[in-house]
Amino acid sequence: MDSLTQIILGAAVGEAVLGKKVGNKAILWGAVAGTIPDLDVLCTLFLDSVTSNEVHRGFSHSIVFSLLFAPLLGWLVYRLHGKKESSWKGWTKLMFWSLFTHPLLDLHTTWGTQLLWPLEYKISFKNIFVVDPLYTLPFLFLLLLASFQRRGTVKRAKLNHWGLGVSSAYMILTLIFKWMTFGVFEENLRAQQIEFSEIETKPTPLNSILWSANVDTEDAYLIGYYSLLDTTKEISFLRVPKNHDLLGDLKDEPLIHRLIKLSNGWYTIEKKDEKLYFNDLRFGLMGISPQERRFVFSYQLLYDNGLIAIETPKNTSELGPQLKALFQRVKGI
Repeated sequence: MDSLTQIILGAAVGEAVLGKKVGNKAILWGAVAGTIPDLDVLCTLFLDSVTSNEVHRGFSHSIVFSLLFAPLLGWLVYRLHGKKESSWKGWTKLMFWSLFTHPLLDLHTTWGTQLLWPLEYKISFKNIFVVDPLYTLPFLFLLLLASFQRRGTVKRAKLNHWGLGVSSAYMILTLIFKWMTFGVFEENLRAQQIEFSEIETKPTPLNSILWSANVDTEDAYLIGYYSLLDTTKEISFLRVPKNHDLLGDLKDEPLIHRLIKLSNGWYTIEKKDEKLYFNDLRFGLMGISPQERRFVFSYQLLYDNGLIAIETPKNTSELGPQLKALFQRVKGI
């Protein structure tokens, strides 16, 4: 999830663990711990885009990381505030739960989280977009209300528990939405007599109403959209050829194997203006227009003392029209 949401979750968890003893210091240090795992994004400063994407949500998002760093961070805060505030054990407990709930939340997004590092398997439930105001804003409002209440009061604890409860209930609701929409996509594929081997569904940006599906067929991927507000359950699928054969001899390059692993096998190869591109399908297209063919994550493949992959820059000037079209589609057809 985005940094603000992780800060809010960490702060609320800190308050739940130690707020009765130390008040807003628990919120502060919970917020700090809640954002620490995402410091792995600093890898982009000195690693290439493929390697930094491989590293993101790896070790820093694992159970091992939380277990190793919670005692150290707890000791540092304990030394800073002294024995009067809380014990080293109390601060360590706060740090552990604020660190650990970060990857637990990230499990629900599309990227994939290596919770069980050093095992390479990344877990991804794909039931919430990385930024979802309906999850974050009520949570933030209730946390702020709690922070203005006197330490140790029942009202303060209730407001914080409400924030944790409401956000968790919304997360459960997105899982129900995922189950409902998956059934609609599957029903359409069977009704249209389309043979497929796998379906992956995920919510579109900033909402949990409009869902997209990637469908794996023999020589192409199909992409479809369905809104819970649609008056019809008929879905038209966009066909995107895999074109894996365009790789030629490049298919044996170690970098290609890394990219395939990074994309979990959901990729297409595209040739434009004599340039070769590797498209990662997991995060979908740049927009929902039927004419859109650009993917959120795309890498140009070229040789420079060996095969390299350069991530295609995103055109932020198109963001406004794309969001307008997105929310128009959320309203349903």
